[in-house]
Amino acid sequence: MLEADALLLSRIQFAANISFHILFPTITIALSWVLLFFKLAYTRTGNEKWMEAYLFWVKVFALSFALGVVSGITMSFQFGTNWPGFMETVGNIAGPALAYEVLTAFFLEAAFLGIMLYGFRRVPGWLHTLATFLVAFGTMMSAFWILVLNSWMHTPAGFEMREGVAHATDWFAVIFNPSMPYRLSHKLLASGLTVAFLIAGLSAFRLLLGDRSNGVRATLKAGIAMAAILIPLQILAGDMHGLNTLEHQPQKVAAMEGNWETGPNIPLILFALPDEDARQNRFEIAIPNGASLILKHDPDGVVPGLNDFVAEDGSPLHPPVAPVFWSFRIMVGVGFLMLAVAWGTAYMLWRRRPGVELSPWHLRGLVAMSFSGWIATLAGWYTTEIGRQPWLVQGVLRTEQAVADIGASMVFSTLAMYLVVYAVLIVAYVAVLFYLARKAAEGDEPEPLVPESGAAEVAVLQKGGKALMSGASARSTAS
Repeated sequence: MLEADALLLSRIQFAANISFHILFPTITIALSWVLLFFKLAYTRTGNEKWMEAYLFWVKVFALSFALGVVSGITMSFQFGTNWPGFMETVGNIAGPALAYEVLTAFFLEAAFLGIMLYGFRRVPGWLHTLATFLVAFGTMMSAFWILVLNSWMHTPAGFEMREGVAHATDWFAVIFNPSMPYRLSHKLLASGLTVAFLIAGLSAFRLLLGDRSNGVRATLKAGIAMAAILIPLQILAGDMHGLNTLEHQPQKVAAMEGNWETGPNIPLILFALPDEDARQNRFEIAIPNGASLILKHDPDGVVPGLNDFVAEDGSPLHPPVAPVFWSFRIMVGVGFLMLAVAWGTAYMLWRRRPGVELSPWHLRGLVAMSFSGWIATLAGWYTTEIGRQPWLVQGVLRTEQAVADIGASMVFSTLAMYLVVYAVLIVAYVAVLFYLARKAAEGDEPEPLVPESGAAEVAVLQKGGKALMSGASARSTAS
């Protein structure tokens, strides 16, 4: 029985690796730009609250970047150990895309990350700001190339098959394949929202601990403002992405909607228990015409059904319905919760009387939302990746054709090892973030970016959780 499940175990193992890995680029992509904002705000205003924010959040970036690199290397090994058929078939396209990511992104990040982390007060201010920008640009380029490859796997274009091997015929079409702009924008906005709620959550945690410094107040407002602006944009981008998916992968949309029969006036299902054996939904709660209205912008619009995607032998040509159906609803549900929290908190911060503080319960709610972006990201990732099954590359390569011929027992043992290591690391990561926030609130966190040296010596006065730089220090930083 175990040997028969080698394919499933290999899929679970890769899913576990990429689920762990994706958490950290989701933070670093947007956080690098937030750090650039903090640095530019400090340079422009000279207000030390922005440097206080930079010095705290750059530690979070460094930790996230390190875990992202390590987990990414582990994940890439599995192309050879578990999925050799993938590179054998589409390596002419996947290989260059991954190489471009290393050349244009990883090298750029690696070259300037040291200046960003340790160059403060060791190099001119403009050079440190430039290093922060180049690291941010590198993280975005990394996301670009990875999403190019992933999008091409969903909507392949610009290639031809020769003796069972894909060869690029138009690299512009490969890179800007039909779904790439939608996936890229959706991912970048997801990263922004993840960071926005992480910033707001850890800032709220510091406020609960009694930290009333200007820096923590500034980051709380920055996180909430960022979330309030990005969440409606994400909803719009998600709708456009859904329409693109309907055009190119209708079976995925049918699974997302839990719709079995093609036809007009399809309801929007809020709750159901999809039954693939009976090919129907149980305990269905739905809004009449809702799916047709959302997907076709017409209540009489025709929406594809899962029963259209069945092979002659009766085997399904659509993804497993329940995982796609529920992961999509988790993503959407968390998204609307983000909308309510962001807009509600923004109203409390900007429309109420000056001096009015958020209640402890409100702050606890923000702390609870700290990692809500991770939940939405993983749910969306599962929706799109499980929704591609049974294809690894849509219409080109089936998943079962790419898996390595290895024993399931071997896959199971390494999977168990990965799960244990990742569980320990994720708990440690979250614990360290809250430890850093606690030390910052207590006013005695280390300042590795501000070494003591001659004329650049910094006097840091800490009292009641506040850190005030001397006027000479502020002038030195601005120069």
